[in-house]
Amino acid sequence: MDLTIASRVTLSDSVEMPWLGLGVWQTPAGRATRDSVRHALECGYRLIDTATLYGNETDVGVAVRESGVPRKDVFVTTKLWNSDHGFDRALRAFEESDRRLGLGYMDLYLIHWPAPRLRGESWEALVKIKESGRARSIGVSNYTVEHLDELLASSPVPPSVNQVEFHPFLYQRELLEYCRRHRIQLEAYSPLTRGHRLRDPRVVEIAAKNRRTPAQVLIRWGLQHGVVEIPKSQAKERIRENAGVFDFSLSPKDMAALDALTQDLHTAWDPTGAP
Repeated sequence: MDLTIASRVTLSDSVEMPWLGLGVWQTPAGRATRDSVRHALECGYRLIDTATLYGNETDVGVAVRESGVPRKDVFVTTKLWNSDHGFDRALRAFEESDRRLGLGYMDLYLIHWPAPRLRGESWEALVKIKESGRARSIGVSNYTVEHLDELLASSPVPPSVNQVEFHPFLYQRELLEYCRRHRIQLEAYSPLTRGHRLRDPRVVEIAAKNRRTPAQVLIRWGLQHGVVEIPKSQAKERIRENAGVFDFSLSPKDMAALDALTQDLHTAWDPTGAP
């Protein structure tokens, strides 16, 4: 897989999305978020992922505007939270996020969680937002195959992206294959297992063999499965380290060994069985 940090994947709606981004979940609002985003952009990242829930949309917007990087070159994602589901409420929530970001438009707007009963109405609102040009792409997060089946059966507009937890210890093969068949780009949050498995001896061994860090191995594994990766960090050295994944490849043997680590480990939310 011949990629660079500037490489982008073309989504089903023809929008181009970077393969690597910075997540800012749990990054405190204010200087911490602004510094993290600024440093990521300096390192070549061009995808920044935030959400209403995170409380740092304003700071993401400030950092992007002050970075000197042209707006058209930065791909910004935010998300609709559970308390804002429903057609009219989703439209209002989008307006608030758009105001806080202050970037003129969004590159990707996601339903953050498949909240019951109202998620269909919310999707209709997202379709309207996309048709208006205020969001270039729309998608979902934490959707299982069952949730996607429901959405595809009820709307002529499919999601361009499904953002879920995805790493070797939660290798969602069925979901990945489903998304490929339906041209839905899978995107991985918590690709580093929130640090819980960075010292796993099998990951450490593969990292040592490739002269890389365990974090770089986990990110590269996702990229070689065709998954967009959004590791989070506030540390400048880690942000830079996480970007150093484009000048090596994992062998088929290493990929198979990492695939075999799956143990249904959810380190964040588990949408399995969500109604």
